[in-house]
Amino acid sequence: MDFLHADYYLQTGDAAVVTLDRQANVLLLDDINYSAYRRGDSYHYYGGLAKRSPCRVIAPHSGHWHVVVDLGGNGGSVRAGISFSKN
Repeated sequence: MDFLHADYYLQTGDAAVVTLDRQANVLLLDDINYSAYRRGDSYHYYGGLAKRSPCRVIAPHSGHWHVVVDLGGNGGSVRAGISFSKN
C-alpha cells in the first residue's frame, strides 16, 4: 500500500491543507483509525476524494491527527504538499 503521510496535533477547527498535482484521496484520521487503515481494516475518516487543489480538511476535535494521501488503488503517483493552519 503506497500513500503519503503526515501527522500533527490539531485543535478543534484547525485545518490540514493539502496541495495536489492530480486528484487523490485526502483522509484525516485519528490514531486508532490510522492504525486500522495501515492494517487494511475498516476505518473512519474525514475528507475524501479531492478533485481540486488545495484541499482543506477541518479537525472536528482536538487531538493527534494523521493526514493520508492515496490514489485509492489506482495506478500512478501523486505529488502532494501537506501543511497545517491554525483556527
